[in-house]
This record gives sequence, C-alpha cells and structure tokens, in this order.
Amino acid sequence: MQVNILLPNQIFAQLSGISNLIVETPSGSFGILPHRLDCITPLVPGILTYQCNNQAPQFVAIDQGVLVKTGKQVSISVRRAISGQSLETLQQAVTEEFINLDEEQQALRAVLAKLETGFLKQFSSLSKQ
Repeated sequence: MQVNILLPNQIFAQLSGISNLIVETPSGSFGILPHRLDCITPLVPGILTYQCNNQAPQFVAIDQGVLVKTGKQVSISVRRAISGQSLETLQQAVTEEFINLDEEQQALRAVLAKLETGFLKQFSSLSKQ
C-alpha cells in the first residue's frame, strides 16, 4: 500500500510497500491490509503502527484526524505527528512536544487576555462618552 501522512501545512511522510497498518479510531484499534475494502474513518490521538513486508514495525504518534483508503492508496490527515523507531523514544518525543505546546498555549492565552483587556477598556471609554 501507499500511505501518505498529511499535516495541515506539509506532507509528514510518504510511505510505500506497506503490508499492514494499525490505527486508533473512536471504536478501538483498526487494522488495514492491502486488499481491504475502501473506507473512511475518524482517528483519535494514539499510535499508528505500520510494517513494510517482513521488517520491524514502525510507529508514529498522531493527533486526531481522518483516514481515507481507496484501492491501495491510504491518506491520513492529522493535526500533528511524531515518528519514532521504538515506543520508548516515541513516548519521550511526545512528552517533549506536549511540554512545548503547553508553553506556547500559555503564551498565546496571555496575549489574548491582554487583547481582551485592551478592547474592554476602549469599549468602556466609548460608552461613557
């Protein structure tokens, strides 16, 4: 199978020769083999596991998204993705990513709070006139 993992701003991975794929859906784990019927399914944050022929399984941590399978082409569109050779290294990378994301979100919230305060001050000064 051909598997494309797409992020909002880039192509994360283009994989070929995939013999099986396992993803997490709201209903649980979902396995896909090359001759499976075409389908579409939502994805929840979790681990995507794929294997090329008889090689060792590869892992990608993904955020929520959607999977579309048509023929031997699988397109996976997600918000974020991180790849790793083992589950241990992947867990460490995901933990670091969430720490960075939390810091960015806190900074964004602080900026939004300042904007809201400024807007309210401007609005209250206009209503007093």
